[in-house]
Amino acid sequence: MVDLAALLGEDVFAAPTLNGFLAQGPRRWARVRARIQQVLAGGETVPGYPLADVTLHLPVEIADYVDFYASEHHASNVGRLLRPDAPPLMPNWKHLPVGYHGRAGTVVVSGTDIVRPSGQRKLPGDDAPTFGPSVRLDIEAELGFIVGVGSPLGEPVAVDAFADHVFGAVLVNDWSARDIQAWEYVPLGPHLGKSFATSISPWVVPLAALEAARIPLPGQDPRPLPYLRTALDWGLDVDLVVSWNGQVVARPPYRSMYWSPAQMLAHMTVNGASCRTGDLFASGTISGPDPAQRGAFLELTWGGAEPVTVNGQSRTFLRDGDEVVITASAPGSHGTRIGFGEVAGTILPARSAPRGPTR
Repeated sequence: MVDLAALLGEDVFAAPTLNGFLAQGPRRWARVRARIQQVLAGGETVPGYPLADVTLHLPVEIADYVDFYASEHHASNVGRLLRPDAPPLMPNWKHLPVGYHGRAGTVVVSGTDIVRPSGQRKLPGDDAPTFGPSVRLDIEAELGFIVGVGSPLGEPVAVDAFADHVFGAVLVNDWSARDIQAWEYVPLGPHLGKSFATSISPWVVPLAALEAARIPLPGQDPRPLPYLRTALDWGLDVDLVVSWNGQVVARPPYRSMYWSPAQMLAHMTVNGASCRTGDLFASGTISGPDPAQRGAFLELTWGGAEPVTVNGQSRTFLRDGDEVVITASAPGSHGTRIGFGEVAGTILPARSAPRGPTR
């Protein structure tokens, strides 16, 4: 692992996070990247540490966190599961990138153990809700984007200004308690079923490194409103791999996403909401058209009705002790592949909830 503070002689790289550097903007990002490439290509001595000796931390201090719902395949599958007698997509879905605000304080780095959340659940047929540990604990394999340069309150970010504000991408696992989520989400959407933990990879892959991965979106019909229209290609050809206890169970393709990250940022700020250095916004679950490309176990097991075999066992949702690892790669220059590292987490048992006075 390269020690950039020693290599470049700049204090901004000795800080605990990348926020100070990211706030310096695209020209600065480009100069630093060019200098690093020059050093590596020139065979100069590069100061650094063996990766095995390094403790990986969150790469940025997270300012705000927004999660979108940008995969048509995922949204359609979930719609069919939850609303079998209605159209799979809600009427607004193809007109705007649907999203919700998450909890920045529970974004954790890869390798952090995940405590099984507890909350209210109400199963179909139950007369009243009960409280207890989630029994339908799930994952969501996603790609996240880190804002470097913020925007003032009241000034929307234009869709074509995406690369002026966003530094790069990370892998995301938006852990989800489906039973808690199903009871709470009407009418205001996800809350406790999502806010207990979101894991991200410790590596931020710069947008500049993803030039060879840029592709057109699959196609948008109806045509988006003017503030979401762009001639720039911000679809990304990124292949994800989801492993459950060491076994590959899904290969979600980001190239199939309906909404681009540029459109997500434009929509996120079109009402005048500001963005800040360290903001994280994620794509939502990445799923493709094939069953083996589904990026959430809710879809992969079709709500638990179609278990998958993991290491010889029939499985639906996560058990205590399970480990999920998500990796990804994208095309680089000259036929190379760019790795995103990994985002990993292991499930720990639920903890006892505090109790109020009995009467």
